[in-house]
Amino acid sequence: MKTDNLFLKKMISLTPSFSAKRKLVDIVENRTVHTLNSAELSIYETHQKAKDIQLQFTDPLLASMIRGKKIMSLSHKPAFGFLPGESLALPSDEPMCIDFPEATLRNPTQCLALAISREWLQQTVDLLNQGGGRVDGTEWSSLNFNYRFTNDITINQIIQRLIFIFTENHPSKDIFSEMLLRELVIRILQFENRDRYGLNSVLDSNADAFSHVIRFIRDNLTEELSVEVLSRLACMSESKFYRSFRSETGLTPNEYIIEERLKVAENLLVNPDVTIKEAWLASGFNSFSYFSTLFKKRKKLTPSEFKSRMGA
Repeated sequence: MKTDNLFLKKMISLTPSFSAKRKLVDIVENRTVHTLNSAELSIYETHQKAKDIQLQFTDPLLASMIRGKKIMSLSHKPAFGFLPGESLALPSDEPMCIDFPEATLRNPTQCLALAISREWLQQTVDLLNQGGGRVDGTEWSSLNFNYRFTNDITINQIIQRLIFIFTENHPSKDIFSEMLLRELVIRILQFENRDRYGLNSVLDSNADAFSHVIRFIRDNLTEELSVEVLSRLACMSESKFYRSFRSETGLTPNEYIIEERLKVAENLLVNPDVTIKEAWLASGFNSFSYFSTLFKKRKKLTPSEFKSRMGA
């Protein structure tokens, strides 16, 4: 999985008030817990190297790295490094085995674990399905799968806000948290759906309408791509295609095209043999100023700054 968290301006962080209030009892996986009606937020901190630490939650879980590095092992999956800017959605009762290869007293590993009530989570998915299922006729389902992803800025902001709400003493914190949790769950489901369509576009682009469209977008990024053309490929009206694509992926068709073009440009810019002009032209942008503006918004660096930072 490719990550770009190095250049995200907004990263998840713990507030000074959290550190001031929390009690450090254990050197390995010291846990600070905040519980509301629909979810439980735990912050785990490890201050020394450790191996084979076992964890398991009875409710579906979102784990997000804040600081340091873990080596995670899940059932029937290869071990992987878990880094700041990354999150992991897990079903209930999923066993985890964790190593901490770099944790020290001065540089502790910090990880957020958000356990969400299964009943409340199902209510959220039911609300989503009331607005219409997926374009293939299936319904949205709960977070009952292993899904590892790199946070985008929106998800980082939601998690950051949830940390604040869980740890503050506000009489309406349950209401505030549930609104944000619903948004977080829906965005993760759309994120996973977008990745699934992207994978299908490589493995079997005829598996469904959107996988076919995404394959066409990727194969024709330097061409003029319109909703009219894409909707015909999906065998839908323009309005239905636009509405369904946005509902299932969390992005409008144009936003998705821009994301794909920026990914191509980013991959080219790390190559020292590719100039900035070659990168933006090959990624399908017609205007350098427009490309530069979008690139800086995404990476918080201009194309030239990014290229220099990457040593290219």
